[in-house]
Amino acid sequence: MRPVDPHATPSHYPRQSRPHSQHLPSLRPAGRPRTGRGALLGVLPALAASALLAVTLLPGTASASTGPSYVSLGDSYTAGPLIPAATGRPAGCLRSTHNYPSLVADTIGAASFSDVSCAGATTADMIAPQSVTLGVNPPELNALSASTALVTLGIGGNDVGFANIIINCTTLSLSSPFGSPCEKHYTVGGTDQLAQLVNATGPKVAAVLADIHQRAPNARVLVVGYPDVLPNTGHGCWPVVPVAYGDVPYLRGVEGELNAMLAAEAAASNATFVDTYSDSIGHDFCQRTGVKWVEGLVPTSPAAPVHPNALGEKAMAQQVLAALS
Repeated sequence: MRPVDPHATPSHYPRQSRPHSQHLPSLRPAGRPRTGRGALLGVLPALAASALLAVTLLPGTASASTGPSYVSLGDSYTAGPLIPAATGRPAGCLRSTHNYPSLVADTIGAASFSDVSCAGATTADMIAPQSVTLGVNPPELNALSASTALVTLGIGGNDVGFANIIINCTTLSLSSPFGSPCEKHYTVGGTDQLAQLVNATGPKVAAVLADIHQRAPNARVLVVGYPDVLPNTGHGCWPVVPVAYGDVPYLRGVEGELNAMLAAEAAASNATFVDTYSDSIGHDFCQRTGVKWVEGLVPTSPAAPVHPNALGEKAMAQQVLAALS
């Protein structure tokens, strides 16, 4: 979840030893808060000066002649489930008109834009149909062609078992809210099952990236990481979000490993890793409405539980745009 030199190691990825991207310099003016609409608008003047991008400042008015042909691939963190307004088919993919790909497409004036991201997608769904409510999403990579100039990919969380982790850890927290029951569950016998899943997902992401380059040989490819879901320090906010105190740092480390793996695979596959984690620190699901960019189990803004809300998707769009500039 960071753009830049693919060989620097962020300090909040404590359990990852592979090389990956360094921090992107902030595009916010001094003293400007990180959150919401101001953060996205703050990046637009800088992008307007870039010869690489033809920037359109008014959403929904993308030029059909200046920008690249853009394809968005990914899972629910890309699709933006339950953020108004729903768009695309099948409806069960839960894509939003205000997810980060849509915001990016408007801003760069994409000549064509295809968002085929889908809630629940794994790396397997990049090359195989995905059955969802009210239909089937075709293999996502089918949207690519030799004319595709820009690809964003947000994938890997469901390969690690994101939904099951949330269910297991919130349920187990009831038995020991101040302990670490989830960590004990996933490390029983001395083997960290989640670390193994992250490691096993790496080659799958690499294979997806290789296929993208083959189908869209002229495309700029960006791998978009995951934002800060849990507080970056401390022990969380049980029972508001019921993750046991000891499990918060454990799960934070798992997310760090996932992002570090994505950064490493991007670096090894001629792709750019987009860090959405660094700027999202302090906007996790324990924060108040209007500050948090990721919702808790009971959303207070329109979004799926434990997923980015509209502010979060705007912040992710800012990081993608910064990587492009």
